[in-house]
Amino acid sequence: MTFEPGEVVMLKSGGQLMTVVASEDEDVDCVWIGDEGQFFRENIPAAALIAVKSDDSDVEDGDEDEDEDEIDEEDDSDEEDDTPKGERKVA
Repeated sequence: MTFEPGEVVMLKSGGQLMTVVASEDEDVDCVWIGDEGQFFRENIPAAALIAVKSDDSDVEDGDEDEDEDEIDEEDDSDEEDDTPKGERKVA
């Protein structure tokens, strides 16, 4: 299996998510940040890796913020006060 630079991968046996920085034949250079903020780079055999789908694809496009705005607008419209001006609404 071939991996492309920028692709997110992890070991088939589990562990940290890693980012592919280079791929040559059956060896893949990966980088990741450790639990304490250390930066790691390691050459890993492609046979030991699987691709991981990224959940943040919407964030990169900026769609997530737009969706939140739409939800906020819908919530606001449900809370509109239909009471005519000058009258008090009794709860």
